[in-house]
Amino acid sequence: MLSGGGFTQTAVACLNHKSLLDITVMNVSASARSKRNGSSAAISIAVAGCGYWGKNLVRNFHQIGALAAIYDPDPKTAESTAAQFQVPGKSWADLLSDDNISAVAIAAPAELHYRLAREALTAGKHVFVEKPLALEVVEAEELCALAATNSRILMVGHLLQYHPAFLKLKELVQQGDLGRLQYVYSNRLNLGKIRSEENILWSFAPHDISMILSLIGDEPETITALGAAYLHKRIADVTTTHLSFPSGQQAHIHVSWLHPFKEQKLVVVGDKAMAVFDDGLPWHNKLQLFPHRIDWVDGKPAPTKADAVQVEIKEAEPLRQECQHFLDCVSNGTRARTDGLEGLRVLRVLQAAQRSIEAGRTLGLRESLDTPHRSKIAHEGVQIHETSYVDEPATIGEGTRIWHFSHILSGSRIGRNCVVGQNVSIGPDVTIGDNCRIQNNVSLYKGVTLEDEVFCGPSCVFTNVINPRSAVSRKSEYRATLVCRGATVGANATVVCGNTLGAYCLIAAGAVITKDVPPHAVMAGVPARRIGWVSHAGEILGPDLKCPRDDRRYREVGQDRLEECT
Repeated sequence: MLSGGGFTQTAVACLNHKSLLDITVMNVSASARSKRNGSSAAISIAVAGCGYWGKNLVRNFHQIGALAAIYDPDPKTAESTAAQFQVPGKSWADLLSDDNISAVAIAAPAELHYRLAREALTAGKHVFVEKPLALEVVEAEELCALAATNSRILMVGHLLQYHPAFLKLKELVQQGDLGRLQYVYSNRLNLGKIRSEENILWSFAPHDISMILSLIGDEPETITALGAAYLHKRIADVTTTHLSFPSGQQAHIHVSWLHPFKEQKLVVVGDKAMAVFDDGLPWHNKLQLFPHRIDWVDGKPAPTKADAVQVEIKEAEPLRQECQHFLDCVSNGTRARTDGLEGLRVLRVLQAAQRSIEAGRTLGLRESLDTPHRSKIAHEGVQIHETSYVDEPATIGEGTRIWHFSHILSGSRIGRNCVVGQNVSIGPDVTIGDNCRIQNNVSLYKGVTLEDEVFCGPSCVFTNVINPRSAVSRKSEYRATLVCRGATVGANATVVCGNTLGAYCLIAAGAVITKDVPPHAVMAGVPARRIGWVSHAGEILGPDLKCPRDDRRYREVGQDRLEECT
């Protein structure tokens, strides 16, 4: 697994012991979310993780005047940081439920980035998360979608995109001062900091990938990566990654923590000039332009060297610029330079490079993404057919069976002893109780909750928006649907979102539900109307309102209410 600054390994183990989502997200109300309007005056941020790197985020947000609270799973670190910066130290649950905190900056081990970012976005917070955005492309895709759905800013800490020297370099490229880009290479070398959880590719290379993709303005077609491990059998200490782009540009990234001296150098070669961004030099030398020229003489290339030109840049701390940019985006509702989508593009290349190392060959970017990356989670006592996928994180109760070609999306919870038929899609964030039966070709979308012992007939339909249009995003208009205990939804029935199906009701095949359904009601037609009553055992009740199966007796209480006689 990968790690980052801010959380101790003991703290990681504590966090993994129980999902934070269990104790926080349900406490955040829709009304609380609506108060977070992102105005400049309302911006207040909490930093989650105050260790090796997180302490720098704490310092910068404090100096800007936006720091409202801190969280660290290590009590001593939390106490000392809170005292130093005179802000409260909060639990993760209290932080997420605090309406006065607009945003969260996450500096945790990389293995926790997805979970913490997802919980913060779900709680209505704007999120800044250190690199990488997640460890799996599917997780990063979900975070991007969640940020868009909740209209929240999601930004990734690709720090060098906020370095004044890189910003000036990008300006030179865009102005055409270097001509057409031909080749870019980056060296990020040092003796340490050596890690025992993540390899050098994931530790050092994300910044370089981010800069190269930004300069070229495209994603690579093919990736070739080589790695060597010397200190640990399975953890690469040195990697070289070669990228080939559709328009002919090439790039390579060399990273190592087994190097005699520190070097952080980006070289950009164009057909008119070359530039070097060397972060190891003093500010006035960090960016140099080399207007070398290559002429063709008698059919042969003849290089003409020119003196280096020092490019003037204004000195500023990149991290301060990055923190301020995040706050500006939250305040103005503008897209971050390194938003979630940019983090997703970097993650695609990282994942492809890792798979190239493992496969020992060149991979196409699309080929690497087509490689199955959704984990077949080992759930004790659960039967999952080999053609079905379960995305992490998901909870599935003992005794549940999931049949062919079904997909359980992340954040979903399925109870015990359920049966999920063929070609069923559940999630994300769907909750299903115990002993439910979901027949073939059913999709349960976000916002749908099934209580215990619910039966969903083949091809029944649940919606989550009233007036869908393919070209119009209505994710902010999703409405919740609750199906109460013991209810039956017949084949090909449609349940329009925003309604509640009462306990033990029976929805006839093909019916269309457009309003709340009373408990025990039998509903049929388009739109559906109540045509009778049904018992706990599913038997249609006659005029005597007595169940022929178990002899339970009922009585009508008003026109649309039935209760059991005691």
